[in-house]
Amino acid sequence: MESIIKIGKPSKVENFLERVRNKKPLFIVVLGNTETAKIPGISAAGANPALTDYTPAADVEYLFHGACKSIEGVPITPDGIPTPALITKACLELSDIPLLVAIGGVRIYPQTPYVEFGGKPGHDISKGNAVESIESALKNAKLFGENISKIADYLVIGESIAGGTTTALGVLTAMGYDASDKISSSLPMNPIDLKKKVVNSGLKSIGITAGPFRENPLNAIKHLGDPMQPVHAGIVMGAAKKIPVLLAGGTQMAAIIAIIKALGLSILENIAIGTTRWIVQDSQTDLKGIIDQIAPDLPIFAANLDFSAMKYDGLKAYERGIVKEGVGAGGITLATLFSHEKTTDMETILSKIEENYAKLRSK
Repeated sequence: MESIIKIGKPSKVENFLERVRNKKPLFIVVLGNTETAKIPGISAAGANPALTDYTPAADVEYLFHGACKSIEGVPITPDGIPTPALITKACLELSDIPLLVAIGGVRIYPQTPYVEFGGKPGHDISKGNAVESIESALKNAKLFGENISKIADYLVIGESIAGGTTTALGVLTAMGYDASDKISSSLPMNPIDLKKKVVNSGLKSIGITAGPFRENPLNAIKHLGDPMQPVHAGIVMGAAKKIPVLLAGGTQMAAIIAIIKALGLSILENIAIGTTRWIVQDSQTDLKGIIDQIAPDLPIFAANLDFSAMKYDGLKAYERGIVKEGVGAGGITLATLFSHEKTTDMETILSKIEENYAKLRSK
């Protein structure tokens, strides 16, 4: 079984692979909070909606420390299902890829090193007033990306924001893209009707219908987005002028691509999406269908992670469609495979994930 699923025009796919294979990447996780995540039924992150403010901090604290600092316990739900940061941490340990944390706008800051960009936490998009300080955060992030590109062969950039697929749907809808039955979810049964209701409420609140912000993505973020988006997009815009960038995530990355395209930079040739098998094989999701509307030639890669033979039910749960992606899990798995093809294979990665999960269960 192939460890990497390749989607897109073969020449574009292979060209991107050649540019990153056996090179040294830098991994960045962009954190954000949005009140949208607290709408009951929107997200699987957090034991209850009120705790979603802690999810991003807990994720990166686990990456740095092997345990959460901002909240008690370990990053596992009461049912034993672990954060996707478990996958990310296993790959970081195997690959020795450096990690940076970028703050998009959070209520709970992680007890880790981080870079601040001046963004603020996001509001409930159903009210139509979602994000503040977009322009300054985007500008700072772009400058940061330009400088990061001087020290890395390529960039892998993921996110941690509960409720992020709903805000991605908000931005894509406001920009006139058809994502309403294509956006993914961290839940086994995608609550797409709830997401559409939330987005439509936001549109109604500002007196518009879908599509007026195709050429004005900052307005789309302002009204229906989240604070992760301008910082993530800004870093990519700065870095991709010089080096390849792998967007590590699922359908949220389609919103990032739409934002970048609308801002007019000719850098899409330097960008690919890296996600998981659980996203690209999800019958309730259509990442390629969204990307084909925005940048049809953009390569998509998926790490062929399969937890069906794992020892633990908490890991096997991923095969039932819960979580699927997050904290750059798919992208950093791919980067590990790209950089260490001869020494680190998927079997080694799965074994490390299982080993780390056993450690979490014992704490």
